[in-house]
Formats: sequence, structure tokens, C-alpha cells
Amino acid sequence: MATLKELRDERLRKLSQLKELGINPYPAQSKRTHTLLAIAEQFKDLQDRKVTVVGRIVSIRKFGKIAFIVLRDASGQLQLFLSAKDVAEIDPGKSQIGFKQLNLLDSGDFIEVAGKVIKTQTGEISVGVQELRLLTKSLRQLPTSHHGFTNKEERLRRRYVDTNVNQDVYQRFLRRSAFWQATRNFLLSNSFVEINTPVLENTTGGADANPFVTHMDALGQDFYLRISHELPLKRLLVGGYEKVFDIGPRFRNENYSDEHLPEHIAMEWYWAYADWNDGMRLTEKMLHKIADETWGTRQFTLANGMDVDLGRDNEDWPRISFVDIIREHFGLDVFNCTLNEVKAQLKEHNIEVEQTENRSRGIDKLWKKIRTTLPGPAFLVDIPTFLQPLAKTQPGKPELTEQFNLILGGSEMCKAYSELNDPIDQLERFKQQQAMRDAGDEEAMMLDIDYVEALEYAMPPACGLGFSERLFWTLEGVTAREGVIFPQLRRGLDEVTKTIYPDIKLETPKE
Repeated sequence: MATLKELRDERLRKLSQLKELGINPYPAQSKRTHTLLAIAEQFKDLQDRKVTVVGRIVSIRKFGKIAFIVLRDASGQLQLFLSAKDVAEIDPGKSQIGFKQLNLLDSGDFIEVAGKVIKTQTGEISVGVQELRLLTKSLRQLPTSHHGFTNKEERLRRRYVDTNVNQDVYQRFLRRSAFWQATRNFLLSNSFVEINTPVLENTTGGADANPFVTHMDALGQDFYLRISHELPLKRLLVGGYEKVFDIGPRFRNENYSDEHLPEHIAMEWYWAYADWNDGMRLTEKMLHKIADETWGTRQFTLANGMDVDLGRDNEDWPRISFVDIIREHFGLDVFNCTLNEVKAQLKEHNIEVEQTENRSRGIDKLWKKIRTTLPGPAFLVDIPTFLQPLAKTQPGKPELTEQFNLILGGSEMCKAYSELNDPIDQLERFKQQQAMRDAGDEEAMMLDIDYVEALEYAMPPACGLGFSERLFWTLEGVTAREGVIFPQLRRGLDEVTKTIYPDIKLETPKE
């Protein structure tokens, strides 16, 4: 079997021959009258009419003076029928090749074809080729099928090959696009305004996460890549906007897992004059809309084997009390238990106890142990104030927040609450978080004094919610890396690459 380099050398030879014939193998202009799917669907109307189609060659079969090419564009595949007597001769000025030059084409090349819509003797809808132009010469051969391209590392590194040969992967990212489009359309239809906020921040907050740090030469200072959209969007509520959202990347300098990536897309909305109950109702409607428009169903079997049914319209999802469920499973009163009691439960249930463990983190770990058993959908409520520094407290219950988290597939997909807008209370909570940070908790929130000052100008009562594309990965039934188009990987160069480009100095990946 020929090596990749040998196959590439053969294509380079064909490329050289095309140039000698005066053919530009990479012309700028192309045209199309119909997609391949449209021709198949509208055959009765298009039969015997001349069309122009474009796409990538999947395969070429030549039998004497006739040939068949399978062509693919984004809509699907179609057969091209070529007869030596019907195909126009070579015309270098148009990048047009004749039947005699078919041997210079390969699978993977992009071409433009003009001809009549026909049915072959076998009854297959085809385009009878009259003119054929080369649009792009391919120098590397795509795998002939997904069976020849199954190595996970290779698939993730060369996703552009993966989407060519694995139709399910190709369709996945169309659904991912539909997922975010449905999210955006739902919010816009409910009078929310999309306002993009900065990625670079002086002080980052809005979540428990370790940030990435970068340096801006123009200002001569370090900035953080945002870990959340929250605080800038709430500043917009201070600024007079009433319903705002942002969809975009956020960055958390943490390890990879099947559920988390250091870089991912997220959405957050903030709604003035609404509270957490309003937020729960809107969340149910939003997820129904997203599921309907992305997958066309509300019933899912997840990768972990859990079955999830998002339910019918106007059907309230159940609520689970954080305080009650911790007491039921671990016998702990979250407000009065000691750190040692929490550590004892962590050890008993084989959960890691860190050297810098604190009570809040420990209780949260215990909850996450329970969470993995809950398929949902359900809303987690009665979340203690010491676990959420940015939420309002329940009337008459200052120890509990007006927060809800969406439980789905054994995980928390959405977090929302009645936003804290008391600047004095907010400052005290920030101080507590900063003290935890100073004690070694790198994920505790930073004290953002500018945000406190913004609150002093007054922010209306509001509810806010955020979720990441992990919601898509979960309902799609894939891991995090499989759910993004180009996941970050440790840089690597294979020996074939080094052989193909011997005159290029390629950097050795650094540890």
C-alpha cells in the first residue's frame, strides 16, 4: 500500500501537469445554480434542464469512453455521468478540463460541473456533464470511509477530515449551531437584547474558577480571561438595560474532563424586575424551545444511560431542597455541622479530602455525590447563602438564597438566582470570598470593588441565569471534546509531517 507521502507526491505530479497545460488549479471564481439535494428533490421540474453544480469529488470510476463521479456538497451527494462525446474539450482560460484529462482528477478535488439533469439507464438521478472545471486540487487523500478514520486523537486533531468522513460528526456541529441559534432566537423573541461584553477583565468573577492570566502591552498590566459573563451584564442593568444576554467564550484554567473544557461557549441572561420564580418558568420554556428546534424531541437517552424527558409545555419541573437532601443522605445540618464532621462524611463516601479543605467546599462535594444519581429535570433550591455570594436571600430565611440550579443527567446545567443588589451586603460577601482566596482557595471569587461601586448607583431587582454548551454535550450524548469542533490538544508533530516538509524548521512541542 502506498504511503501518504507517495500518494501526495503523485498528486503533486498531477498538479504540475495541470499547470503545464495552462490550467489554474485554484481559480477564484465559481458558480452554482442548484444544490445537489435540490436536484434530487426537484427532479421532475429539472429533468432535461441545464444546471451548474459544485462540490468535492467522493469517487471517480472510468470505463473507456464513459465515467461516473460521485459529487458531494453540504446538502448531500449526487452522481455525475460523463460521456467522452458530450464533455467539452479542455479550455485552460476557464480552468476547464476535458474527458481526456480526467486522470488528473482525484477524490477530494473540488469541481464545478454544468450539464443536464437526467436519469441513467439504471434509474439514478444524475447530471450529464457538458462542462467540467477544476476549482481546487487536493494534495492529500481523504479516508475512503469512517472505518478508516477511527483513531480518536487523530480525529480530534484533524476534525476537518473527521467531518468529511463521519457524517454523524458533521451533523453534530450543525445541531450545535442550531442549539445556540435556538437559544438566541428564544431570548430575542422574549425582548432580551444581546450585548457582547469584554473577554479581558481587570478583576474576574461571577463563578468559582481559576482564571487564565494574560498581559496587555498597551496598558502594561495583566488581565484575566473572563470566567463568567455575570458581573459585566449586571453592570448593564445598572446602566438602564432591563433584559440583556451574551453568548460567547469563557475560560477556566482547570483540567479537562468529559464534562468540562478550559475554553467553552456559554450564555447568560439578566432580567430586571424578575425573581427566581420567574426565572424557573422562563428556563422551562427556553429548554423546551431549544430541544424542539435542535433535536426535534424532548426525550433523551444520555451517554451515562439516564433517560430524561423534558416534559410538556406548562408542566412544572420538581424542586429538590439542598438542605433536606444533604440531611437525608449524610445526616448533616449544613448550617451547624463542623469541618471535621464534613471531612468524616467525605472519607466515609470515598470523596477526596484536600489539605486546604473548607466546610463550604466539603459540603458542595457531598452534594455532587448525590447529584450523580438524579436524572432530572428538576430544580435544586434552598441553597445556603455561604455557598452563593451573589444571590439574594429568601424572605425570613437569611441563611437560604433565592437560587435554583437545573439538575439534568446527574449534573447541574443551569444556575440562576434573584440577584443580590445590596452593595453593602455584596461587599461583605466579597470579603468572605477574598479571605477564602487568601487562605489558598484559588477558585474563590476576587473582591471586585468596581462592581460594588456600580451597585451603589442602584441595580433594580433582577433574576439571572447562565448555562454552557455542556447542556448541548449532555443532550447530544457526547463528551466535551467530542462536542466542540476544534478541542485544545497538546501540540504534536508526527513523523510523516516532518518527512513531507523537510526544508521547514518545525518546533518541537514544549512540555
